[in-house]
Amino acid sequence: MSRTTTVSAPGKVLLAGGYLVLDPSYKGLVIATDSRFYTSISPLSSGSPREIRVRSAQFLEAEWVYVVGDDWGVRQTNEGPGNKFVALALSQTLRLASALVPAEELHAVLSSGLDISILGDNDFYSQRSQLLARSLPPTRQSLTQLPPFTPLPTTLAKVHKTGLGSSAALITSLVSALLAHTRAVDLRTREGVQWAHNAAQYVHCRAQGKVGSGFDVSSAVWGSHVYRRFGPGVIQGLLDSEVDPTPKTLHSTLSPSNPAWDQSASPIALPRGVKLLLADVDAGSDTPSLVGKVLAWRKAEPEKASEIYSLLSSANDCFAQTCRLLADASAADPEGYDAAVKALAGIPADQWTADSEATRLFVQARDTLSTIRAHLRTFSTLTSVPIEPPQQTRLLDACAAVPGVLGGGVPGAGGFDALYLLVLSGGQAEEKVGEVWRGWEEMGVCPLLAGEDAGAGEGEGKGKGKGVRVFAGVGEVRGLGEALARGK
Repeated sequence: MSRTTTVSAPGKVLLAGGYLVLDPSYKGLVIATDSRFYTSISPLSSGSPREIRVRSAQFLEAEWVYVVGDDWGVRQTNEGPGNKFVALALSQTLRLASALVPAEELHAVLSSGLDISILGDNDFYSQRSQLLARSLPPTRQSLTQLPPFTPLPTTLAKVHKTGLGSSAALITSLVSALLAHTRAVDLRTREGVQWAHNAAQYVHCRAQGKVGSGFDVSSAVWGSHVYRRFGPGVIQGLLDSEVDPTPKTLHSTLSPSNPAWDQSASPIALPRGVKLLLADVDAGSDTPSLVGKVLAWRKAEPEKASEIYSLLSSANDCFAQTCRLLADASAADPEGYDAAVKALAGIPADQWTADSEATRLFVQARDTLSTIRAHLRTFSTLTSVPIEPPQQTRLLDACAAVPGVLGGGVPGAGGFDALYLLVLSGGQAEEKVGEVWRGWEEMGVCPLLAGEDAGAGEGEGKGKGKGVRVFAGVGEVRGLGEALARGK
């Protein structure tokens, strides 16, 4: 078998629903980014049967060689640090594949070994050091001068991530590519993508040692959507077991026909004429620590928690609904909608007036984003957790004063390390925001090139999907072929 399988999965930005998305009673609005992880699988040019070689050419000491055992588990055979995420993805996906395809077919796939390369777009990792080494300022224009999949002079363990969900995108691309390469599933079908989703959720949770909300994997599979999580019990038993689950157990648990997979992913996209801007802020946040403190507070103060959760949930739902209404307004009156975007793009948002249906909805979106931020600041005060810390408040307020900026916030669990803005196209908002970021002295702010995935909004009900994607060849992705060759 000489074929190559290349699969990608996007990163994510949780615009609304931080903390709430952990509870199936609430929802979150997650946007898939056009920054992606790529996994390419082909037979080894030289190697032993049942050998799997995995590489990431972007990092130092990022090569792992495994041998596949009779039970479809993997054992690392080369020296150096291991990679728990990769090892679990390989072993658990092969075990699942062994329950989906005849044994002789799976043996045939492994007869020449597997050569696997994993690469992430530059925006998953801070490029500050690369810009500094080239004497380039931290601007979007500077970032475009870096080669795709820029090699970084560090190890995976030490790299600074930007919060786009690198582990979920990596796991989703690797699990999906391995299922497709072994022909265990057909990713062109809804059922095949559901198998990939369930398997990736399980592997990601197991690698992290807990059952998380799953919104990041869901976005990597389905694209942008309003997400309600699955009940943790569907895979908790697999994580609690002291022995690896059998292929039969994996098959029955991860099957799309298992009703315990009760999550929902309702497709959504940002309104036409609205652009997502992202920034890497030079201050770190430990997301597990933030989440742990909030969950402890919620347990200690259930009444106060219920009140603030309800307020946030209402505002989050309102913003999602407003996005959908703006899409309807765009379709119903394209010319009027475009005129509204053009007019508002030249005015600071606090001066917008509702003199048409489209402008009324944009004002409503502005007010709702402002309400979400206000509730998050209250949440910060109640929990003593820096969800929107004062430093971020000052920066976001300065950005909000720029004409054409609809609003913004701190994505996901909040903290110091990232921010997002929604700006209207057709004006100078993007350029002027860049000037604010370059001149900001309280914190270092470096833009990201990532934006909303152009194919966002397919959701769980579509067979092709706009999250996980299969490519006919590496030439479809700029720089991917060169980066793959660099790693060999």
